[in-house]
Amino acid sequence: MVNEDPNQQEHDGSSAQEPGLCADPRASGHASVSAEPSVSAPTSVSIHPSVSTHPSSSAHPCIAAHPSSSAHPSTLAQAGGLAHPSSSGPEDLSVIKVSKRRWVVVLLFSGYSMCNAFQWIQYGSINNIFMKFYGVSAFAIDWLSMCYMLTYIPLLLPVAWLLEKFGLRTIALTGSALNCLGAWVKLGSLKPHLFPVTVLGQVVCSVAQVFILGMPSRIASVWFGANEVSTACSIAVFGNQLGIAIGFLVPPVLVPNIEDRDKLAYHISIMFYIIAGVATLLFILVIIVFKEKPKHPPSRAQSLSYALASPDASYLSSIVRLFKNLNFVLLVITYGLNAGAFYALSTLLNRMVILHYPGEEVNAGRIGLTIVIAGMLGAVISGIWLDRSKTYKETTLVVYIMTVVGMVVYTLTLNLGYLWVVFITAGTMGFFMTGYLPLGFEFAVELTYPESEGISSGLLNVSAQVFGIIFTISQGQIIDNYGTMPGNIFLCVFLTLGAALTAFIKADLRRQKANKETPENKLPEEEEEEESNTSKAPTTVSEEQL
Repeated sequence: MVNEDPNQQEHDGSSAQEPGLCADPRASGHASVSAEPSVSAPTSVSIHPSVSTHPSSSAHPCIAAHPSSSAHPSTLAQAGGLAHPSSSGPEDLSVIKVSKRRWVVVLLFSGYSMCNAFQWIQYGSINNIFMKFYGVSAFAIDWLSMCYMLTYIPLLLPVAWLLEKFGLRTIALTGSALNCLGAWVKLGSLKPHLFPVTVLGQVVCSVAQVFILGMPSRIASVWFGANEVSTACSIAVFGNQLGIAIGFLVPPVLVPNIEDRDKLAYHISIMFYIIAGVATLLFILVIIVFKEKPKHPPSRAQSLSYALASPDASYLSSIVRLFKNLNFVLLVITYGLNAGAFYALSTLLNRMVILHYPGEEVNAGRIGLTIVIAGMLGAVISGIWLDRSKTYKETTLVVYIMTVVGMVVYTLTLNLGYLWVVFITAGTMGFFMTGYLPLGFEFAVELTYPESEGISSGLLNVSAQVFGIIFTISQGQIIDNYGTMPGNIFLCVFLTLGAALTAFIKADLRRQKANKETPENKLPEEEEEEESNTSKAPTTVSEEQL
């Protein structure tokens, strides 16, 4: 883990505009400015030549620059100007290199995200069985899902601040620990009169979710190269979707719809013990395996993020700048509409299917599984496509429009009486609806670079939770009073609005501009190892690059 020295001097504002800024890693005092031949008077500026490191620290590469600064990232830092004295073994920002550990990190995160998502939907997927066991209303069971959404809203900003202050590893440990704790608390609720205990366990898991949802884009940026970030973000989101899929499939199988409450308690306990054991194993693996960040930045954009990081960065000013970014504000709204519709559908799916197909609890879970599995496939395909094409705006808009089309078709076929038709239409809708989620994360990072990925993705998730609560309550009431078709039409209207607003988002891909400004000094992928003491020659930046 590498931390920037809080005593690091700030670069002179004028030095960012010099055409040939570079720092010699062998220098012990000031860095020099290497001017272009056309410049007659070279200028010297006082720049801190190195960043001291403390292995025990876990601070993050938080970004303090105004988003507009990303338009000229090469004026702020150069590959040669970010070199550190290698004799002391610190992180060398002039070297762009990916680590093999990155796949272990993203898969482990995906694992405990999956476990947390399973606990979110495990009640909703067998809503009618838990209603009977605890003797409560359908609305009370719905709140076991909605508490995830409600908890996220007030806790986002504190957790995002903790992410910037203490780093990825601390947030990962906290999230996986709370997820494990909540799973064990639920084991104390295996009596019909202990519904408040299961609520407590679910609330603890919902707090853990706050430490999980904003992580995919940050892990992708910190650990993966420029041509892998979208794929990595999709894999990180993939775990959450897989957990929801398993949450639809497994509970109806493990907990049958029987009248004997003692036998029902036994089946519920099996499910709770399994998830508690898995959560405990994942927590132990996070302690052992999860690292703060790789030794070298994996991309040019991430190298610039390290260079621009400041311990005095204003957290609130970063949020203010994000809300002044009109494109990002539009994305926050459109992402919230799409994800909120997905949350409502997931929570209420069991009720909708049982209304038209009584006694089909298992198939209701399988329909939910189909939606999520198709969405996972859509997410991975979208991530690979984005890494190759970089067409963020176009891909996002097409997927959103197809989500609307899929939702309309699903609405019209749900009550036809043919379950196989519902499987097909629900799967088609899920391919685009849940496939959109990682697209939103990555598009947000592009629009807001070099602001913190944790803050931008956190604001997207707040929007999703707010709309999720509104849509779940509203659609639930519409279904109870008017039926499933009016409830689904309600979602279709808002998804259409989201697609229309997406068309107005401009493709201001700031992170891509940062990666293209200056060629990267790439080394082959390898395990992190001690760097040699070879000094690096200064790098000169041309006027064309500026």
